Amino acid sequence: MPDARGAKGAGEYPALAADARLASPAFPAARVLNGWLGMPRFADMLSDAQIAEVVNYVRTNFGNHYVDRLTANDIERMRVAMKSAGDK
Repeated sequence: MPDARGAKGAGEYPALAADARLASPAFPAARVLNGWLGMPRFADMLSDAQIAEVVNYVRTNFGNHYVDRLTANDIERMRVAMKSAGDK
């Protein structure tokens, strides 16, 4: 998977390269926070700043060139919104 185009084998993992869903920083942030398919949830393991940095790294590497960046405050707001949605 060094080319970041995804993997096939014990399941199928999404590509990090040229994925149009990465245009919205909320999409990968939600995936890192909550996990998805075979990826674990990192909401309880990483700080808001760490999650923002992971998402920013993915969105600016592997052939991706998105310039808008997430901040720790953005992730904090996402956590609050997800908690509120879960409380309903």
